[in-house]
Amino acid sequence: MTSPNASSEHALDIPRDYNAATWFIDRHLKDGRADKVAFIDADGSHTYGQLADKVNRAGNALKGLGLHMENRIAMIMLDTVDFPAVFWGAVKAGIVPIPLNTLLTTGDYGYMLSDSRARVLVISEELFDKVEPILPDLPMLEHVVISGKNAHGHTLLSDLLAKAEPKLKTAETTRDDVAFWLYSSGSTGAPKGAVHLQRDLPATAVHYGQQVLGIREDDVTYSAAKLFFAYGLGNGMTFSLHVGATSVLLKDRPTPEAVMKLLKDHQPTIFYGVPTLYGTILADPQYRRETASTRLRACVSAGEALPEDVGRRWEERFGAAILDGLGSTEMLHIFLSNRHGEVRYGTSGKPVPGYELKICSDDGHEVPQGEMGELVVRGPSSATAYWNQREKSLKTFRGEWTHTGDKYYVDDDGYYRYAGRGDDMLKVGGIWVSPFEVEAALISHDKVLEAAVVGETDAEGLVKPKAFVVLAPGETGSEVLKEELQAYVKSKLAPYKYPRWVEFVEALPKTATGKIQRFKLRGTLSQK
Repeated sequence: MTSPNASSEHALDIPRDYNAATWFIDRHLKDGRADKVAFIDADGSHTYGQLADKVNRAGNALKGLGLHMENRIAMIMLDTVDFPAVFWGAVKAGIVPIPLNTLLTTGDYGYMLSDSRARVLVISEELFDKVEPILPDLPMLEHVVISGKNAHGHTLLSDLLAKAEPKLKTAETTRDDVAFWLYSSGSTGAPKGAVHLQRDLPATAVHYGQQVLGIREDDVTYSAAKLFFAYGLGNGMTFSLHVGATSVLLKDRPTPEAVMKLLKDHQPTIFYGVPTLYGTILADPQYRRETASTRLRACVSAGEALPEDVGRRWEERFGAAILDGLGSTEMLHIFLSNRHGEVRYGTSGKPVPGYELKICSDDGHEVPQGEMGELVVRGPSSATAYWNQREKSLKTFRGEWTHTGDKYYVDDDGYYRYAGRGDDMLKVGGIWVSPFEVEAALISHDKVLEAAVVGETDAEGLVKPKAFVVLAPGETGSEVLKEELQAYVKSKLAPYKYPRWVEFVEALPKTATGKIQRFKLRGTLSQK
């Protein structure tokens, strides 16, 4: 097929007969990139030619286990080259891969494996203990394949690949065939399996990766966000494969120490992070451009809105602007973003080419500019539905429009400003208050590392903001500091928005993507 370029109207020219692996994997051999490095992981460098061979073998290995088109496999895999090999091997064979969060509990895996009815599970050896107790309770699961060296009594992926044929016929899929699923991160409750099509993968790579981020073939990229969820899947895999760039994978947890070492060792040009990580790195004064990557030309943030103060301080210290944006599992990647040379910290930027946004009232009508409402989006990468969740699907996917559940307003310059999740908003004295706005004010205080704000009921039964605060290293909580923070917020925002209560905590509950789980904090409050 030809390049899935976007026209002047931002529509992708994808043929009816289409398999995404042809573009993202096989094309590179024809274009002369067989010897170019595609991925760098803990085991070293892997070229596009080696990747294509591994993809073919993975597809044949899955077929050898008795899988056919549209059968599903679950992936609980750390970030190594085995992940793209299995993912694209499945896609090329017409089999549906379902990457799962590697940080979940045994119960979570039991739910997702049962819900998806996956016939094969490919799992990293380090994670096998989490699923071993539930394997007898999964009658649909026929095979467990281990990525690593310890088979745990099952089959090693490396053995299957070694025995498999190196040539694989591409499945005769269409652009509207199901390609893969992704489960939502669960920031607002139980995970839901979002069903994505073959056409969704090039859509995000073109519209965001090329047209906003400007990723190039000569880039070396690193994403602290892991491959198993939507943001990391684009960052660490599809964007680089789309243009023929190189992506560095980190198997371990992306602690500030691990991330900074990787940036120093591999000198990437693009770094993808999340607000929490950016803030934690900034909390240590020894971290700066000279101790990271001196080649860094662009940074990206998503998962939660980036506080204005964090963005400004990062750019000053590391010499590269952060393009903060909004994406979702349902839309696969970022559809609202800041741009190079037009960064407005404290905002989510403007719509990504190819996507249309509206801000609507509760009754579904579009509100005037400046008024707050729910953000709804339509574009070429929307999931078709949540698996086996018809009611939730109907509420989220309404015709061409996807309802995000996020509250936004558009400022006088056309930038979109985040106000919080719909169920996080607080009404104080009859006026809506955005928890994010109060959190951003708190985080700009030099003694605060992180903050989360929820509603608490006072003695009169009225809802007021309560702040949970993680202090910067070396700081200690006290009544004096609480009053200092309250006064500080009053000086930054309208006085009625200040937190009536401040509670110091060691850590905030979060999803693996870095999103604060405020509903857990509200649950804690209600139990007191």
